[in-house]
Amino acid sequence: MPSTIRHWSRVACLLAITTAFAACTSKPAEEEAPAAAAPAEKAELPPAPSEFPAVKIPADNLQSPEKIALGHQLFFDPRLSVDGSRSCYSCHQNEHGNGGETSLAVGAKDKKLTRHSPVIWNTAYFEAFYWDGRAGSLEAQAKGAWGGGNMGVGKENLTKKAAEIAKIKGYRKQFKKVFPDEGVTPDSIAKAISAYERTLICDDTAYDRFAKGDESALDDEQKLGWSVFMGKGQCAVCHAPPLFSSAMGVPGGLYYNVGIGTDKAEEQVDVGRMEVSGEERDWAAFKVPSLRNASKSAPYFHDGSVATLAEAVKLMATGGIDNKNKSALLADRGLTPKELNALITFVQALDCGGTLETPKLPK
Repeated sequence: MPSTIRHWSRVACLLAITTAFAACTSKPAEEEAPAAAAPAEKAELPPAPSEFPAVKIPADNLQSPEKIALGHQLFFDPRLSVDGSRSCYSCHQNEHGNGGETSLAVGAKDKKLTRHSPVIWNTAYFEAFYWDGRAGSLEAQAKGAWGGGNMGVGKENLTKKAAEIAKIKGYRKQFKKVFPDEGVTPDSIAKAISAYERTLICDDTAYDRFAKGDESALDDEQKLGWSVFMGKGQCAVCHAPPLFSSAMGVPGGLYYNVGIGTDKAEEQVDVGRMEVSGEERDWAAFKVPSLRNASKSAPYFHDGSVATLAEAVKLMATGGIDNKNKSALLADRGLTPKELNALITFVQALDCGGTLETPKLPK
């Protein structure tokens, strides 16, 4: 028998004995105050996983402090873009929760892109990148964003842009040390940026402290939200703790259609993963994002079409948006307003404590 139950059993017995004794030696029964009931036990909370898996490091891009420092600078450097206006950080700023400020990302030359910029905390745990998973590594994603609309350089011009970076004395010196054989190339630039991105780990949230044994790290409403998240809400099916994205660590990723963006003429729908896989079952399906830092990173989903966390939580808890390919995992969970509010409050317990620090750029 658990110790808590044994304790309250003893309390109940003592109360019964005391009451019986009082009935024989004290006032008449009709004058007695009713005996106090034993306190009810607290509901058991679901187990809270806390251990992160190891980050997978590519054999051809091993980490080093010098490489990470170089990648940190390149991540923040607008000189990588075609017009000097954008850096990687432009789409992943601290004040917007490390995700995009606007519904759709804005690239070089103020070009509006087609999808929202996601949070990149713990991005190293994904094995496919972009909302549709078209890049199979962080290195491929870095070159894709650099050569594509984000930085606007053009895939065919990356070597030329790398040569421009090589003319910067500070960078030339660093690359000579970090990449003595490769030098400054599109590949070595992408490797350095990726090495830095693999250090962006968020594991210091209120949830993490709770999962490691600090009961006070979550308040009562957040604990209710955690129970709903793991139980009635079925949220963990797509957002398994402790990473809170079931797509992390899965080769090729996981993609689901929740209905976002399908409420328009079919020829106007972003087909998402289907563009990569060619499979009809992937029509309008997108990668499962992590919920870490979600409360700080509105708007939501691949098109940034949902403005608030409350709207996003309610939409998912009530079964998404019906369409021809909606995931069978989605359903209306019948949550009460109290349970919905508790879920929202729990997601706030996944706020990351760290920030991306602005480095001094070389000259």
